[in-house]
Amino acid sequence: MQDLVVVGGGAAGLMCAAVAAARGRSVVLYEHNKKPGAKILISGGGRCNFTNEDATATAYLSENPHFAKSALSRYTPWDFMDLLGRHGVTWHEKTLGQLFCDQGARRVLEVLLAECESAGADVQTGVAVKSVRYESGRYELVTTSGLVSAEALVVATGGLSIPKMGATSFAYDIARQFDVPVVEPTPALVPFTFADRDLAFMKPLAGVAADSVVSCGKSSFRENLLFTHRGLSGPAILQISSYWQPGEAIALNLVPDEADIAGWLKAARDSRPKAVLRTVLSEKLPTRLAEALAEAWPGIMASMSNKTLEAIAEKLSRWQLVPSGTEGFAKAEVTRGGIDTAALSSKTLEVKSQPGLYFIGECVDVTGWLGGYNFQWAWASGWAAGQYG
Repeated sequence: MQDLVVVGGGAAGLMCAAVAAARGRSVVLYEHNKKPGAKILISGGGRCNFTNEDATATAYLSENPHFAKSALSRYTPWDFMDLLGRHGVTWHEKTLGQLFCDQGARRVLEVLLAECESAGADVQTGVAVKSVRYESGRYELVTTSGLVSAEALVVATGGLSIPKMGATSFAYDIARQFDVPVVEPTPALVPFTFADRDLAFMKPLAGVAADSVVSCGKSSFRENLLFTHRGLSGPAILQISSYWQPGEAIALNLVPDEADIAGWLKAARDSRPKAVLRTVLSEKLPTRLAEALAEAWPGIMASMSNKTLEAIAEKLSRWQLVPSGTEGFAKAEVTRGGIDTAALSSKTLEVKSQPGLYFIGECVDVTGWLGGYNFQWAWASGWAAGQYG
């Protein structure tokens, strides 16, 4: 007999288990993988981009953009930094407020497991939950290690992204069992794929990265984009993918530091009339990209009219592309959509209509930007549920 069962041994689940156990609750956590924290270990190239200094609700997508405010304001990036600091962990800022662990991702996981152990939370790995039912005010779980009964149940099993690391639909299945609505899950922070016409240009550029502003609708991000054999990736592309809908165009500005690209090209023509376009473009773009773009406009700069240079400027600053799709959940860093926040308390993450049932972390319809934001939601939502579960 337990006070609380947590299903899922990722960032949110471990945080919740530690916090709840520290309150004196008897807690058992079940993780179906052989080891906990799989996504923690691979994050940030093994360095774990564990939070972002700018993690406010404006950096999250949800059907209810205000939902995340409560948890994020009560457990901040500085609270998690304090936790790491108490364990002797140090970190550094890379770019754009992204904080990385100096000792590597495994150290972050060790801190969470140490917190669970010191608080008395029982973390069991290699245990899957087969079924759940609610009876007489308690949750009865059938697991691969036996039956367990608990007053409260926290579901922290994540979304559908990266199935090779154990992602399942468990959270959504439990939600539907208890009549909790689910916003359709879709891949987010995911590379784009393109049809053959665009791929003919992109494939030879595979591996080339370029500082860019990538836009979709009213949203835009400035970071690197990366050409791949299947289309486009890189931080700027991953960011905008969360805002993209099938059939929509994205726009690329490949020269974001040049306010007047047409003017710059005209000045280059006047000062170096015998230069070719690829030479001029290579001053601001990677050489391979400059060469590929310049193929459509052969000849020396002196031969190019104002109209031609304006067309080139349009391509450089507002290159319109329509992705054919994305690389799907297999390559998506996170899942957009999930448990409908309208069904949850923003203070506790408890289901309003089902006492003692909580959903936290990635399985909830709260999706952060790339760069530590999704970890901060995991810490904050896990802490919130741990205070009440």
